[in-house]
Amino acid sequence: MKKVEIYSTPVCTYCAAAKEFFKKNNVPYTEYDVASDQAKRAEMLEKSGQMGVPVIDVGGDIVVGFDEKILRELLVI
Repeated sequence: MKKVEIYSTPVCTYCAAAKEFFKKNNVPYTEYDVASDQAKRAEMLEKSGQMGVPVIDVGGDIVVGFDEKILRELLVI
């Protein structure tokens, strides 16, 4: 399975929806709280060019926002 990383904030509803989607589909992921981690916030901005969350990195493919259809395609689920 591809490595999944999610850049999120604690109050983001779309971030929560994405993490729930990963849990329901048994997709392991690494979460970075960009509200408190300045280095990860800079990394997210470099990867996506966006300050909005979530930013999801699926094996090098960047998804901005929670797009279940695209995530299913990238994860083949």
